[in-house]
Amino acid sequence: MDHITLSLLLLTVLCLLLGSGLWIALALAGTGYIAMLVANPSPGLFLASAYWESTGSWTLAALPMFVWMGEILFRTKLSEELFNGLAPWVRRVPGRLLHVNILACGIFGSVSGSSAATCATVSRIALPELRRRGYDESISIGSLATAGTLGIMIPPSIIMVIYAVAAEVSIVRVFIAGLLPGLLVMLLFSGYIIIWALLNPDKQPPPEPRLSFMEKLRASSQLIPCGLLIIGVIGTMFIGWATATEAAAFGVLGSLILAGVTGTLSFRSFFESLAAATRLSCMILFILAGAAFLTKAMALTGIPNALAQQVASAGLGPYAIIAILTGVYVILGMALDGVSMIVLTTSVVIPIVQLAGFDLVWFGIFIVLLVEIAEITPPLGFNLFVMQTMTGKEQTEVAWASMPFFLMLVITVVLITLFPVTLVTGLPEWLLAR
Repeated sequence: MDHITLSLLLLTVLCLLLGSGLWIALALAGTGYIAMLVANPSPGLFLASAYWESTGSWTLAALPMFVWMGEILFRTKLSEELFNGLAPWVRRVPGRLLHVNILACGIFGSVSGSSAATCATVSRIALPELRRRGYDESISIGSLATAGTLGIMIPPSIIMVIYAVAAEVSIVRVFIAGLLPGLLVMLLFSGYIIIWALLNPDKQPPPEPRLSFMEKLRASSQLIPCGLLIIGVIGTMFIGWATATEAAAFGVLGSLILAGVTGTLSFRSFFESLAAATRLSCMILFILAGAAFLTKAMALTGIPNALAQQVASAGLGPYAIIAILTGVYVILGMALDGVSMIVLTTSVVIPIVQLAGFDLVWFGIFIVLLVEIAEITPPLGFNLFVMQTMTGKEQTEVAWASMPFFLMLVITVVLITLFPVTLVTGLPEWLLAR
């Protein structure tokens, strides 16, 4: 059986297994088992080794730690403190409190690592406040749904950890590479809000009274604990004092202290955060294990290299390859979550990307941006579900409200493709070379 026929057969099997409602991890492992039968008569030994090697990793230990840190902070008053601390500084900017949505999601995302948690936590505080003050509901919902995706772009990010492990690149390098694109997304979101506010002055409340500089500082004192936690987690990694796993452990300790200081840490909340982190971590690790077996099976069959050679012989330029991959990931995002998108495609896509001459760290940020887009793409955009639950609106209405910000994400993808060194790979090279 030739490689093309085998790959189409395996794709059909995978689609049938996923369509039957089987767990994603089992569907990946089952497809890998069939592929392994073609290449090796004893697939069971490979299954056991793949499961052990993929989950028994010290590097991967950062994942449950970051998940637990986000779960602890999800149960604190952090989102309320962020909103109150940031609001005084944007009162005179066109769009006013709408910018707090972007800033709060960016800051909370940097300590939670989860898109859905960021969206839900900030929305719980921001939506009632924006409604009470008379802001346009559509722009409020759209900005919160899309700004929530910053949880997976601003490091530390669960998705970045998963990609780094799957692609065998440095987690810290991917974290640093995500900083400038994350800031660029925030600037584009805020830029659109400013333009919208100037064009629609009747859809926002009148300006509030000015506050003195000292009054603004007093209101922003609530940001100090969160700021210290961000510096402790991200700063120690960037300057080389701690690995990603060690920084994640410090982050858990810091979040426990922060929750204790704010009085939101009880035995019940501690147990709930630990249980939720355990469930999510086990789900992700199970998917990674299934994907690892499929990756090993695909490597033995030679399909990834064969497909890479087919792409190379087709004479497609680098930008054409990226355009095709963008379309593939957007389509996948309509049916799969971000974790599944990454682990499902890595074994096939990475050889193609390397053959086209793209840096794997840059490609990681490219994928993260596409996962952000998938988070607000119907019918399975997770943030659309979150906002639908929070507002009671139809998913279609939430999706249309998110459309302008969706376009800002698309612009970011174009910019990092045109300027990969300036926006993505240059910063980690400069910082880690010092």
